[in-house]
Formats: sequence, C-alpha cells, structure tokens
Amino acid sequence: MKSQNIKEKNYLGTALLLIMLVGLIVLFFYLDRQNQLSTLIRTWGAAGALLSILLMAALCMTPIPSEGLLILLLKIFGIYEGTILAWLGSLLSSLAIFYLARFLGQGLFKQLITPDRFDTVDYWIRNKGSLGLLIARLLPVPAFAVNYIAGVIPSVKLGPYVWTAAVSIIPYYVGAALVFIGVAQSTWIWLAVGGIIIFALWGISCSWSKREDNS
Repeated sequence: MKSQNIKEKNYLGTALLLIMLVGLIVLFFYLDRQNQLSTLIRTWGAAGALLSILLMAALCMTPIPSEGLLILLLKIFGIYEGTILAWLGSLLSSLAIFYLARFLGQGLFKQLITPDRFDTVDYWIRNKGSLGLLIARLLPVPAFAVNYIAGVIPSVKLGPYVWTAAVSIIPYYVGAALVFIGVAQSTWIWLAVGGIIIFALWGISCSWSKREDNS
C-alpha cells in the first residue's frame, strides 16, 4: 500500500509539472507573437544556446515529455539550430543518467521504473547486445527509463550506450521538425512527411514491443 501511495504521488507530481510546462509554453507563444522574445534570446548568443541545451538535458532526465521544449527551441532558434540544440541536450541527459545509474545504483530511480519496463529493455539487451539496445530505445518506453535501465546493466558499455542514444533520437526529431515546419508555414507536404515518419516509428516500436510480449 505504501509503495502504491508513493507511485500515485509520483504520477500526480509528474502530471502537475506537465500542466505547468504546457501552460508556460502557451504563455511563451502568446507573448512571442511578434517574435520579440525569440529575438531577445537569440541575442544571448552562446549563453542562450548553452542554457537551452541544459534545460533540455534536465527535462529529459524526468518522466515529463520534452516535446514542448523542442517546439520552443525550433521556434526560437529555427529548424536546424533548434534541432541540434535539442539533440545535444538529449544526449547530455543520457550521459548524466548513465553515470548517475552506474555510481548511485538502482535506488535512485526505482520508484520511476516499473518491472515491466526493466524486463523489456533487459530482454533486448541480453538477446541482441548493442543492436538490442538500439531497438529498446525505439520501443514505446520513455527515453529516461531506457537510459537508466541500460546504465545499471553492467554489460552495457559507454560506447554502445552513447551511439545508440545519439542515433535513436534523430528520426523522431527530424519528423517533429518537419511537422513544425508544416504547421508554422502551412506547408502540408512537410506536415505529411513528418507525420509519416513519426507514425512509422510508432508502428515499428509497437510491432517490436508485441514481439517481445509474445516471446
């Protein structure tokens, strides 16, 4: 019962943080109707870029979806720079979680990782090695959870951990960037292409997940 209460509090806290994040994003878009805030942030130069990377890294270390911040970075810095900054932040969060999990052990995130998620990621890594880790990163499992689980498995080395983290997020970010272009510029072809990429990734991940469940 105590464990269940802790989990419910965690879910409630995550939901409240998500609502706050969405509210802040909506407020930013409202205040930035004339791109004044975006222009101001861009004048910060390297400091603004570094802050964006650190914010993305911090958010990716939590169960809160990072898509909202990705959208903000695309709006502020443009498609190419915004995508690169988001990618760097995601990669930085992966490295941070790896070392936290490796040195602090399983107690750090145990309330956030369900046994089912752990077993799913562990299955692919045990059976397929580095390729299995790449597949696990494409499954419908939160990235922070995969990073943590892979970090506490002794057989996972830093090299495969880093390159799978770096590669696996690229298709999704490309798809999200194309959707953003399609919506922002009313260019429906890019919206369609981006949507196809995201739905294809979702379909593949669900297919692999069902394969694991049936094995």
